[in-house]
Amino acid sequence: MSKHAPRSPNPIDVHVGTRVRLRRQVMKMSQEKLGDQLGVTFQQVQKYERGANRVGASRLWKMSQVMDVPVGFFFDGLGEVGAVTEFAEDDQLPIVYDFINSTDGVNLAKAVSQIKNKAVRRQILELARSLAKDSSDES
Repeated sequence: MSKHAPRSPNPIDVHVGTRVRLRRQVMKMSQEKLGDQLGVTFQQVQKYERGANRVGASRLWKMSQVMDVPVGFFFDGLGEVGAVTEFAEDDQLPIVYDFINSTDGVNLAKAVSQIKNKAVRRQILELARSLAKDSSDES
C-alpha cells in the first residue's frame, strides 16, 4: 500500500476560514464561545478557521447569524486575492492570509470597520495601495 500525502486545504475554504477568524477576533469572541453557539467543539472551529474542514451551508448561515454579518462577508475579497482556482495544490497561499491572521491585520480591520463613511474607507484602501506601490518602486 502506498501512503498518500494529506490533501491540501482548498484555497476557498482557507479564505472562508480566515474571514471567520477575522470576524471572531474583531468581536473578541473565543473559539470555545463560537463553538458553543454553533453546537461544535472549539477544535472544530479551529479546523474551520484553518480551512482544514469545509464549512457547510447551514453552518455558514448559522455563523453569519451568530457573528452578525451577511453570509457574503465570508467570501468578501475572494476575487481580489487572485484567481483562486489557479492555485496548484502545493503553492503557498497568498501573504494576505498571514496578514489577516496577524495582530496588525486584526487591529487594522477593527479600526477601519469602525469608520462609517464608505468613501473614507475606500480612500484608506487607495492610500494603502499607493504606499505599497511606492515601496515596491523604491526597491
